[in-house]
Amino acid sequence: MTHLWVRAEQRPNEERVGLTPEGAAALLRAGIRVTVEESSVRAIGIEGYRAAGCEIAAENLWPQAPADAIIFGLKELPEDGTPLTHRHIMFGHAYKGQPAGQVLLKRFKAGGGTLYDLEYLVDSTGRRVAAFGYWAGYAGASVSLKCWAAQQRGEIAGPVSKYPGKAALLADLEAELAGFKRPKAIVIGALGRVGTGASDLCAALDVAVTQWDQAETASGGPFPQILQHEIFLNCILARPGCPVFVPASAKDDAARKLTVIGDIACDPTSDFSPIKVYDRVTEWDAPALRVAENPVLDVTAIDNLPSLLPVESSEDYAAQLLSSLATLADLNSGVWGRAAAEYARHSAHL
Repeated sequence: MTHLWVRAEQRPNEERVGLTPEGAAALLRAGIRVTVEESSVRAIGIEGYRAAGCEIAAENLWPQAPADAIIFGLKELPEDGTPLTHRHIMFGHAYKGQPAGQVLLKRFKAGGGTLYDLEYLVDSTGRRVAAFGYWAGYAGASVSLKCWAAQQRGEIAGPVSKYPGKAALLADLEAELAGFKRPKAIVIGALGRVGTGASDLCAALDVAVTQWDQAETASGGPFPQILQHEIFLNCILARPGCPVFVPASAKDDAARKLTVIGDIACDPTSDFSPIKVYDRVTEWDAPALRVAENPVLDVTAIDNLPSLLPVESSEDYAAQLLSSLATLADLNSGVWGRAAAEYARHSAHL
């Protein structure tokens, strides 16, 4: 019997989960064994999983899970160097040359496990079957506006924290922006899930948005228009051939109106990053990285943005992913076969 083991998340400020109790019940009806770890932080409580009929395991017990269990989580595993013997479903961030990702792949190679990277679960046309993109865009735009509001007060943005829902987030932002003329923002990748979420957040707060996508960036740049907006929201993934949107020279551009970059795609260590003014992610307790002073320029690049709205983002993502999880009995074809082939390709050189 196929055995799915839903692990507790061990990364700070991570309360999301990729399977709801309702989804777990559907998998059980399909003949899949489901174990869910207890969690001290998960936004969706354990009782719903217990009522659905799932087996309940202690928090962080997954290293002792049966050898045939498929371990399912979202974000990073503890970086303890241990070989990974299980099959894991997770976001690996390992296929674009990221240093930490290479370490992760070596751990899989050493233990004989397999990574089914959630970012590379695609259908037969190459389209991702599930993504947190909309809520990443929504939350990323909100943090960027917080950074801008802090600048208007002569400050740098302070810590951010989760919200019970988007109504609470919007109310908080309205209070932060009160008394200030709204900035102008530009979204690149506006037609995608991430860009849609970012644009919707801006629209909800009466922030004027210039929306660009592939047609507007096909020339390859440079793109001086970006620097004439107060806020730039990058919503495209870094890939080979991606044009540079903000060159390093932008930090010293005295005519620049741009004061906040929200790198929602958040891949600064990739060689393909289209934003060349920073080199590391930012954190919840310090969301803004100041990279220039005159004029000021802050970058915010949090890599688990949907966790600001953990319930809504979990429910949305889990609904998208459920039909693929229901096919776990056949790991050699479909989305799982393609993900396994991607892992094999990227780990072959190790």
